[in-house]
Amino acid sequence: MSTRWRGYSAALAAITLWATTGVLIRRLVTDYGMSPLLLAWWRNVLVTAFLVPFFGRGGLRWVRGHGWFLAFYGLVLAVFNIVWIASVQANGAAVATVLLYSSAAFTVLLAWPLLGEPLTRQKILAVGLSLAGCTLVSGAYTASAWQVNTAGIALGLLSGLFYAAYSLAGRASAQRGLNTWETLFHAFAWASVFQGVMNFLPWFPQHAASWRDFGIHLPPDGWGTLLVLAFGPTLLGFGLYNLALVDLPAGTVNLFATLEPAIAAGMAYVWLGERLTAVQIAGSALIMAAVLVVQRQAGEASG
Repeated sequence: MSTRWRGYSAALAAITLWATTGVLIRRLVTDYGMSPLLLAWWRNVLVTAFLVPFFGRGGLRWVRGHGWFLAFYGLVLAVFNIVWIASVQANGAAVATVLLYSSAAFTVLLAWPLLGEPLTRQKILAVGLSLAGCTLVSGAYTASAWQVNTAGIALGLLSGLFYAAYSLAGRASAQRGLNTWETLFHAFAWASVFQGVMNFLPWFPQHAASWRDFGIHLPPDGWGTLLVLAFGPTLLGFGLYNLALVDLPAGTVNLFATLEPAIAAGMAYVWLGERLTAVQIAGSALIMAAVLVVQRQAGEASG
């Protein structure tokens, strides 16, 4: 398998896993009353704990020449999780999803000066197609969906910017020659530290008042849902996404990620019997067209 197709396969697998995130989080927050902030922290802690036997025997060590970079990577992941949650709370899921995938545009634009990835007309076209497709799939094409305040829009765009920053940092770690899974361990470990502090910030609902608030009491099926969330879409999803960044430009991988709303809609149709509308099908087609544009350009560049 060529490195390009290996990257496509890893990206598609990661995005398919991520498409299950909404259902799992909704169950933990709605059915079991977990604070979104606390849930984000527990996800990071469980992933870190799983990776400790493999990469953390010496603790959260300062990797020579990369320590500040890995700490920054963890900070980006921590802030991305928090801002995404805040955007969903302020905007609703539909608008928050579209604003999140502004990351495709941010990544393509920032990868040009920061990583030297070329800015082409095909990439710009793909960004436009993907944003239009996400708008249709998520239902954010109605005027009522956008009846939010300026702060909500700012949070949504900020979530897209930090998603782009995560993608660029992942690509930068690959260019530094760092091991993907060891990098993931350090990123999630640092994110756990930073989110532990962020849970005390008074700006978010249900923030922690003391360290006792970090404990959770879940029934066995609740713990099962949390573990599936931590080791499925979180550990494997982010791990495969980072593996894709080893083989593909950050802009390409982030454009692939815009398939997530279409895949989630398809899963809802198959598993939950939710009907796909003609608009959602059209949106999915636009997202697929964007991916094909990027794939074709990559094939021409390597050919």
